[in-house]
Amino acid sequence: MADYSVEIQDVVKYHSATLAVDHLSLEVRPGEFFSLLGPSGSGKTSTLRLLAGFERPDHGDIRIEGRSMRDVPPNLRPANLVFQTYALFPHLTVFDNIAFGLEMRRLSRAEIDPRVSAALDMMKLRGKRDRLPAQLSGGEQQRVALARALVNRPAGLLLDEPLGALDQQLRQDMQVELKAIQEQVGITFICVTHHQEEALTMSDRVAVMNHGRALQVGTPQEIYEAPASAFVANFIGVSNGLTGRIVTITGARCTVSLPDLPTGPTILARRPAGAVEGSRVTVLLRPERLHLSQDVHLNGFENALPARVSKAIYNGNEMQYLLRLSDSVSWKARVPNSGGDRKRFLPGEVIFVRWNADEGVVLTE
Repeated sequence: MADYSVEIQDVVKYHSATLAVDHLSLEVRPGEFFSLLGPSGSGKTSTLRLLAGFERPDHGDIRIEGRSMRDVPPNLRPANLVFQTYALFPHLTVFDNIAFGLEMRRLSRAEIDPRVSAALDMMKLRGKRDRLPAQLSGGEQQRVALARALVNRPAGLLLDEPLGALDQQLRQDMQVELKAIQEQVGITFICVTHHQEEALTMSDRVAVMNHGRALQVGTPQEIYEAPASAFVANFIGVSNGLTGRIVTITGARCTVSLPDLPTGPTILARRPAGAVEGSRVTVLLRPERLHLSQDVHLNGFENALPARVSKAIYNGNEMQYLLRLSDSVSWKARVPNSGGDRKRFLPGEVIFVRWNADEGVVLTE
């Protein structure tokens, strides 16, 4: 078995004069759920089409299971693409839609029937086998599209915004179901999405893309908790930022001055790799890491800054607060509604925002 299920090796792709994929190199492990995440125009869909064989790279190579795909057409590649629109045949039943690819390969009926039946069972569609696509829900149509791809026993499955056509509640349910299906069949899934929650929920690893490049590749936890850049931090969730300069360094910690805030306070932060005294840095903090209180003497936190509440938003399981630290610096905080006696803050109140040094990410400029 090859060390990697899919290898993208220094691939470049132009669309006319537009550089869509810029010297991209990625390696996807066998049996991994790998997501390409990024905004529109980041190159993720172009990358998927290159993997599927619908486009050819202008430079570089793509290898699947150790074999170059340079001259291999889409129908002969060991990877099947599931389209966002599902692309089911409206005049064929569920059974016949799933069987279509096997029939095109001229397999015998004795081989086709048990494989399609097994796919129907896996996707919980046995009771729908004789229905037409128009008689199915969006989630059922998606499962038919997945079954049609998986019944061919590909080395990998390519998914183009697989949950994009579903409503919010079904989308959340299908995130869990799609990951469960991937773990059951044990093959490599490569998924394109612009939806951060999907990527974090389903993926073993994520590549965050922008302008045709992979800015960071890692597990969902690594991407969220240790973003490599401000772009990654802000694309994966919400981050609060402060710009400043390192004043002192002591071991793995540093103090950072904050000239954009009144009185120019200093905070304690983790020392970023390669930083020296005088380095300009950006400190990033996730809204859920912040502790809010009106007590000026509260212990247990290494940093505290005053702020005024601009807006308080009740969001069911949490309160969201918009905070103003200065005329130019606004933050967001999220506080769980875990108890009825928890203090809630009102617009106009002056409070203190607290956190510990290790809860922030520090990026050098």
